[in-house]
Amino acid sequence: METFESLVRTEFAPKHTFLNTAGNGLLPARTVAALDEAARMRAEGRPLNALWDDVEAARAAFARIAGVPVGRVATGSSVATYTGLVAASLPEGAEVLTADDDFTSVVNPFHVRGDLKVRSVPLERIAESVRPGTALVAVSAAQSADGRVADLPALREAARAHGARTYVDFSQSAGWLPMDAGAYDYSVCVSYKWLVGPHGAAFLVVPEDFGSLTPILAGWVAGEQPWDSCYGPVTELAHSARRFDLPPALFTYAGARRSLALIEELGVAAIQVHDLALADRFRAGLAGLGHEALPSPGSAIVSVPGLGHRQPELSRAGVQVSNRAGNLRASFHLYNTPADVDRLLDVLSG
Repeated sequence: METFESLVRTEFAPKHTFLNTAGNGLLPARTVAALDEAARMRAEGRPLNALWDDVEAARAAFARIAGVPVGRVATGSSVATYTGLVAASLPEGAEVLTADDDFTSVVNPFHVRGDLKVRSVPLERIAESVRPGTALVAVSAAQSADGRVADLPALREAARAHGARTYVDFSQSAGWLPMDAGAYDYSVCVSYKWLVGPHGAAFLVVPEDFGSLTPILAGWVAGEQPWDSCYGPVTELAHSARRFDLPPALFTYAGARRSLALIEELGVAAIQVHDLALADRFRAGLAGLGHEALPSPGSAIVSVPGLGHRQPELSRAGVQVSNRAGNLRASFHLYNTPADVDRLLDVLSG
């Protein structure tokens, strides 16, 4: 019987100590094979029907991971695109509440509209800062810079109490932190980080009634019958969240389908236990070296003040981490081991 460890080792064989999943995840072997096959299909002139099937399989897999019906999931390519869609739905003068220094793709489309009132507060105060007149709260479930995890249940209750909608980016948590996307009005996630997929796939979750969103980006793939919607205006938009689909990068979704299948096989709960144990091992090791990470309890992302400048040195030593605003950011995922943590600590101690 295949175990968590044996399945992971079948799929991953990194050549370096890779601790930068918050930047991008490693691709499983099955995903690399699917990408190769998709390229060969194009090169050889074969029909691409199977690649369109991959889009729907990826949509269904993400829906299961997110805990929502598949009809609530749209497929696209980036967080910024879908943030822009949500931003476009708001009336002039609407107040949007965000967290200080959240990832740009989550917040910038609200700013560039120019006629919205965007208010930013510390992450820890975001729930208490929802007030009458707040139209939307937009936040990352886990902060890219330092791994802090938002108190989403508190945020949800505060938003409901004041009649505000919620928009949550799960890009830094989906794959290691269990999701309940159905608890929020809109949510979004890319595939290339903790879901270990290729770049170029993103998923938007919308309410059953679409939450006042207008499909301003709709092309032929957003039609109820896409292949009958190729010319002229789309006469019948999809009755599901597919009306918010963007033309898919078919190679990407061929890979994303296999990556999402692996996440399902391993189980997010098991991945969470694995990832957090490694993050805690790193925090404990840092203390032994006289360093203290920024507070991010229960997170697979650990950020250490003042050590960001050592990123090039670590990279030369074969240890891949990030430098974020002067902080060293390490992120631990399913393919990492205690030996990876110890290798990072050993280089830092030198």
